[in-house]
Amino acid sequence: MTTRDPNGQIRLEQRGNLLLMVIDRPEKRNGFTPKMFYELGEAYTRLETSADLFAGVLCAEGDHFSAGVDLPQMAELRKKGQPFVPLNLVDPCNLRPPLRKKPVVCAMQGICFTIAIELMLAADVAIAADNCRFAQLEVKRGIIPSCGATIRMTERAGWGNAMKWLLTGDEFDSAEAYRLGFVQEIVPLGQQRERALELAGRIAKQAPLAVQATIENARMALGQAWMVAAADSSARNNTLLMTEDAAEGRASFAEKREAVFVGR
Repeated sequence: MTTRDPNGQIRLEQRGNLLLMVIDRPEKRNGFTPKMFYELGEAYTRLETSADLFAGVLCAEGDHFSAGVDLPQMAELRKKGQPFVPLNLVDPCNLRPPLRKKPVVCAMQGICFTIAIELMLAADVAIAADNCRFAQLEVKRGIIPSCGATIRMTERAGWGNAMKWLLTGDEFDSAEAYRLGFVQEIVPLGQQRERALELAGRIAKQAPLAVQATIENARMALGQAWMVAAADSSARNNTLLMTEDAAEGRASFAEKREAVFVGR
């Protein structure tokens, strides 16, 4: 019997021209560790550089897509200012070059917190099970989103709709995510992965170079301001992580209580 790695893993399965990428740490609600970020970067790099792969599907094992990052494991990486994904790999959040050109479809279920939303919004199409619980919780931890939520939630939903969820850290459901344009379809729980595979398969049947050029051309319409914002979010978090409020945010998370912030 194979021993499971307590730090999780990203399982890969090639299905014809599709690469299925499975987040696999269900015993910890798929909380992301440095190892998992590294392996997901390797997976996206394989998708982008393999001539026989035309599209990818990102999904998760178990009841939940992800409860977010494993804060204790990620804290040291953040304090050192190191990227979650090494610079020589394709960034799954698509915030720095080389920007991904091959399409990715996400399949979401259950708890989808912080990095789960950011990975979903960095993909091209998202399918949500009808039981999803979304939340961008960073303000409750004394930090800000640094993997794209401030950029893409505003882009998709408009300022007020984005700020409602970014500034409260409150939960919203699949129907609200659909209303805001964060997900493109809602399906009954248990059907999200197969629907994502079906849709990715439809995309993979089209002319690959035309699909990639479409993604690149559509991205040009967004301009370059988002890249400035992406760099700024990481820099701001490097400062915020040293504050009393960030320490209180981590402590309240570990102790499962509401944080008491003081603005320092």
